Amino acid sequence: MNRILSFATLLIMCGSLQAKNHIVTSPNGKNVATVDDALNIRVAHNGKQVITVKASLRDGLRIASVKSKNINETIQAPFYRQKEIRIAGNQLDVKLNDGFSLQIRAYDEGVAYRFSTTNKKQTIIYNETADFSFPEDSKAWLAYSTNDEKPFAMAFQNFYDETKLSKAKDKYIFLPATIESGGVKVTILESDLRAYPGMFLKADGLKLKADFAKYPKKMDYYKWRGMSYVAETEDFIAKSTGARSYPWRVMAITENDTEMPVNNLVYALAKPNQIGDTSWIRPGKVAWDWWNDWNLKGVDFEAGINTRTYLYYIDFAAKNHIPYVVLDEGWYDSSKADIMNPIAAIDLQKLIDYGKKKNVNIVLWTVFNVLDEHLREACEKYTKMGIAGWKIDFLDRNDQTAVEMAERLAKTCAEYHLFVDYHGFYTPTGMNRTYPNILNYEGVFGMEEARWAKKETDMPRYDVIFPFIRMMAGNVDFTPGAMRNGTKHNWVECYQNPVSMGTRCHQLACYVMHDSPFTMLCDAPTNYEREQECVDIITSIPDTWDETKILSGYISSYMVTARRNGSDWYVGGQTNWDERKVDIALDFLRPGESYQATIVTDGINANHNAEDYRIESRTLSANDILHIKMASGGGFVVKLIKK
Repeated sequence: MNRILSFATLLIMCGSLQAKNHIVTSPNGKNVATVDDALNIRVAHNGKQVITVKASLRDGLRIASVKSKNINETIQAPFYRQKEIRIAGNQLDVKLNDGFSLQIRAYDEGVAYRFSTTNKKQTIIYNETADFSFPEDSKAWLAYSTNDEKPFAMAFQNFYDETKLSKAKDKYIFLPATIESGGVKVTILESDLRAYPGMFLKADGLKLKADFAKYPKKMDYYKWRGMSYVAETEDFIAKSTGARSYPWRVMAITENDTEMPVNNLVYALAKPNQIGDTSWIRPGKVAWDWWNDWNLKGVDFEAGINTRTYLYYIDFAAKNHIPYVVLDEGWYDSSKADIMNPIAAIDLQKLIDYGKKKNVNIVLWTVFNVLDEHLREACEKYTKMGIAGWKIDFLDRNDQTAVEMAERLAKTCAEYHLFVDYHGFYTPTGMNRTYPNILNYEGVFGMEEARWAKKETDMPRYDVIFPFIRMMAGNVDFTPGAMRNGTKHNWVECYQNPVSMGTRCHQLACYVMHDSPFTMLCDAPTNYEREQECVDIITSIPDTWDETKILSGYISSYMVTARRNGSDWYVGGQTNWDERKVDIALDFLRPGESYQATIVTDGINANHNAEDYRIESRTLSANDILHIKMASGGGFVVKLIKK
């Protein structure tokens, strides 16, 4: 009898312990998240634990009740890597004490969680705990802050350090961060970041612990550009009043590297479109001045920041059906932050009117806080003059007030039918879903770095890392298009006449491979005029896509991307400094149809002369396989136009 009672008691005890664990499973059954009363979230893939998160907004939170629900969404995604996203998942709604709750979602693409509160009074968040623990020491791809003194103040542009997690540097890591675990790659991101600081990570053994910029208490200004910076902080990270949700903490889980660039969790978890009609937003390519240092040659005027130079840029854009020209830093006096008055050398109204006659629109550069301080006044004035949008630069932080500024600018600019391109900006968190007039983001170690890079800088390798990691977070303004190209052995640093690392085809491939509905042509018009064939290739590549596939690739090595626009397909590929042969099966094409193919590949001498390329044309179908050789730092583009 005692044995029977003991066994019954044991069953009750086990049931009680089991009841403290609450489970949610992805639709395909592969991803399972389990949360316990201490708010530890254990994530397993195919039965193997891959990550555990200790999550909390404050001490003393405990589970009161749990409910489940299904998520099944079809999301319209203008100006994204695909026209429509279909995504399904399952959710646990975990009610906590003191008006807090926790939502945990399991998707086939990964697991995400967020906190919410119904508190009507002011809520102060002193810190958020998000400790990501891994079961074994694995390879990680981590990008560190470039500011050792003030790690939360920087442009979110750096190489990825490929290292064992246990050997990670004692420096702040900005998102995304990718870690191999349990036979998959787990990438930590965030989504729906609004009125809250962005997340950084710090390595601690086999853990990555979250940290956040404190709430600014006092701001000051740098004399040049009038750029604001945080001079003093509060002892908390965030404050808000009323009910709200906090950012999603996203763990994208991918079995194959080819799944990474097309993981849509960040976009899908963000707040839906808040501006309504988007028909006025026109993606397109843009002729850019800053990278080429306004360095025209063979013209009969002094090139620089002046009306004559920009008339030339407009003529070049018009001739090549490029819809935009950007006036970068210098069109107003940056030393005075005088955004309301163009310099005397610029007749802005003349440029705007001249451009409109030629179907070329003007985009103006400025600094985040400078525009914010004159927001409606500047939008009112320059909208009436006829500009199309802003390139907004040098936010260089992601504390709560910076994030609020970014949203305020996007929302207000949308009211004036102005799009924005965010430079000097933190890693995207889906704000372009909420405000689709945000066409692009920097937050990438892009082509501008080539102006001051060193010989040991390995940009071709970075170019086949960031599409797997950084592009998961959102669109990327890499600013490609260099016509001066260098091999690994003959590349030279040159600030005024910059040279890209890798081949000409490596540059051309960017226009297919990057999620970028507003893409720069970084070189000078007079350099492009000598390379009309390449300009024609660039401008023939669409800016928006109905569908995106990653055909093959491995992070740090190479990538091949295929994108569909209507009935036509475009394929682009890049490699690191290693030469590489790839076989491309065209079975993604519509069966029974013929396609006119234009194939642009590295030339036979591209390993010695990076500007060497060749073009061939032929008719292809879904039954064909392309065999393409990429040179060191090489690439290719294939256009497949349905007959």
